[in-house]
Amino acid sequence: MSAAVDSGTGALNGRVHCAESATNGHHDPRPWSQQFLPTPLHLEDSVRAQKVEARLKELVLCGEVLRRVADVFEQEIERGLSEQPSSLQMENTYVPELPDGTEEGVFLALDLGGTNFRVLLLELAAGQLVRQQVKHYHISNALRLGTGEELFNFLADCVLDFVKQLGMEDQTFSLGFTFSFPMKQHSISSGELITWTKSFKCSGLEGVDVAALLERCLRARNLQITVRVLLNDTTGTLIAGAHMHKNVGIGVILGTGSNGCYMERASRVQHWEAAHERVQDVCVDIEWGAFGDNGCLDFIKTDFDREVDAGSLLATSFTFEKYIGGKYLGSILSCVLSALARAGLFPAEPAPDALQTAHLSLFEDENCAGEVSRTMTALREVCAGASITAEDARVAQHVAHVISNRAAQLVSVCISTLVRRMSRPHVAVAVDGSVFKHHPRIARLMRTYIALLAPHHSFSLLGAEDGSGKGSALTAAIAARLATRDS
Repeated sequence: MSAAVDSGTGALNGRVHCAESATNGHHDPRPWSQQFLPTPLHLEDSVRAQKVEARLKELVLCGEVLRRVADVFEQEIERGLSEQPSSLQMENTYVPELPDGTEEGVFLALDLGGTNFRVLLLELAAGQLVRQQVKHYHISNALRLGTGEELFNFLADCVLDFVKQLGMEDQTFSLGFTFSFPMKQHSISSGELITWTKSFKCSGLEGVDVAALLERCLRARNLQITVRVLLNDTTGTLIAGAHMHKNVGIGVILGTGSNGCYMERASRVQHWEAAHERVQDVCVDIEWGAFGDNGCLDFIKTDFDREVDAGSLLATSFTFEKYIGGKYLGSILSCVLSALARAGLFPAEPAPDALQTAHLSLFEDENCAGEVSRTMTALREVCAGASITAEDARVAQHVAHVISNRAAQLVSVCISTLVRRMSRPHVAVAVDGSVFKHHPRIARLMRTYIALLAPHHSFSLLGAEDGSGKGSALTAAIAARLATRDS
């Protein structure tokens, strides 16, 4: 297997050469542990460059530190699977199979995970998607912060509106419900909310089966709809990816937040609330955004991370997500540039909340191209018109590069651990999310670092679109197939 390598050997004036050198036969001459390091900063003022690098030292992880992270991740996996205290939920999703090409029928899918809620109708024939209709509905702030009953009645009203528009309100449907919040699952079609995340904080759902609540609200509107599947967007990504590529065994979200799931041997999973004698493998939802919430990762936490955490809505939680999620990368960038400004190494502190992850991607994009003009323009906007030179822009680009490199390293640790754990001839990893799709360098870095961390294992990264929609319908089709087979 060849992997794309961002070798860092082409640095010039702080810029990074971004060619994929591995495919050209280039061998990185550095020792293994150092092949994870970001490109050094080169400025005309070498003393300033050294001082900036010294300030960023905590954010730079070598291979040996990443091995330690991997060891901790493996330990937390084992503890979670055996129902011992762990920062990893390791939730049994009860999804025992992946698409096999025989999926048939018309299914509804609901996707709840942000301010926009989607209702979808999908038709499958011989495993292929032959029809898809989608409608978006906006969820108001009042609904996101109101009662759970109000929210779920609104969701049912949206479904009623959708099927009425199609003239199908009298038909019988199986439904896949993508509920992208941490859950405690009891079966493939039932589960309880553990905690709201993102912008949701509805009351009254403690200990409530969200699938049963949805179905009750649908039946109150005389809709003949059965909730066959309850899953999150990460599981949906795995299913959607497996529909595209038969070797997919891992699903990853790398967007505003981050999570992973994978097919684990059923015999390794302790928590079961349903018969599983014939189940060989089952999808496990890791919920790795919370990795380190118990302090097991404090050895990589920096003062910048502590500052971002203190300013977040959910302080002291979602530790790992705050290193790699798009919701937080811009905040880390702002913290670091502010610290450099206070040390006299950058012209001015950015305005609070002015830097977003889109800025980090922009700085990386220009860094790869050896340019600074758009970076300078953006910095002048967020630094209240401060005088920004080309050298200042290169400092900001280097900070973005170091933060991006660490994010790629850490998500690669998780994926490589799963690839080694599954020990298959080849594992394809289905990945969705805005950071993976839009960051100019992160996919290439992930390929490099996974290959370094799992050197004797064949893998590939596969962009998987719309796991939260297509994936839930496919899972409903799988559940329908299993129900027919077991009846």
